[in-house]
Amino acid sequence: MKYKNYILSILKKLWSAIKDLLPIILVVVFFQSVVIQQPFPQIGEVIFGILFVIAGLMLFIEGLEIGLFPIGETMAYALAKKGSLLWLMIFAFALGFSTTIAEPALIAVAKEASEISSGAGLIENSQKIMDLYAMGLRLSVAFSVGLAIVIGVLRILKGWPLYYLIIGGYVLVMLMTMIAPKEIIGLAYDAGGVTTSTITVPLVTALGVGLATVIKGRSPLLDGFGLIAFASLLPMIFVMAYGLFWF
Repeated sequence: MKYKNYILSILKKLWSAIKDLLPIILVVVFFQSVVIQQPFPQIGEVIFGILFVIAGLMLFIEGLEIGLFPIGETMAYALAKKGSLLWLMIFAFALGFSTTIAEPALIAVAKEASEISSGAGLIENSQKIMDLYAMGLRLSVAFSVGLAIVIGVLRILKGWPLYYLIIGGYVLVMLMTMIAPKEIIGLAYDAGGVTTSTITVPLVTALGVGLATVIKGRSPLLDGFGLIAFASLLPMIFVMAYGLFWF
C-alpha cells in the first residue's frame, strides 16, 4: 500500500509537469507541422529530450518544495528574530549575488554577448578579453541583483510602497537608455529576464515571503512579493553602466 501511494504520487507529479509543458509542445508542433510544413528533424531525439524535460521539471519543482523554499523562509525567519539588521542585509546581498552568479542562463548569455561583441569589433578578439568581458558582465549583473534584494528587504522592513520604487527605477532606466551605447541596450533589457530564472526566483521569493510572515503588520501576499521586480530592474541599469565603461 505504501509503495502504491508513492507510485501514485510520482505519477501525479509527472502529469502536472506534462500539463505545464503541453502548451509549449502544442505550439511547436503546430508551427512545425502547419506553418513550416516540415517534419521534425531527428524526431527520436526530440521525443527523448521532451521526456527528460518532463522528468527534470517534476524533480525541479519537487526540489523547490522540499528544499529551497523552506531554507529561504527559515533563514529569513531566524535572521529577523535575531534582530540584527546588518546580518539580514548581508544575507540578502549574498543570496542575490550568489544565486545570480551561478544562474545558468546568465552564464550562457554573458558568453554569447562576449562572442558577438568580439565579432562586431567592440572588444578585442582574444579569448582572454572575451572571458574578462563575460565575467565582468556576470559580476555586474550579480552585484545589481544583490543590491536589489537589499533594497527590497528594506522596503519590507520599512513598509515603503512598492510602486514608488518601481516607477522611479524605470524612469532611471529610460534616462540611461538615452545615453547608453546602442550596442548594449538590448543586452541590458534582456538581463532583467535572465536574472529571474531557475535558481534566483525560488530563493529570493522565499526570502521575501519569510520576512513578511515574521514581521508584524506585513502581509506575505502584499509585502512578501516584489523582490523579483527589483531583481529584474537593477540589472538593466547596471548593464547599461557597464556598457558605458567598456564602449
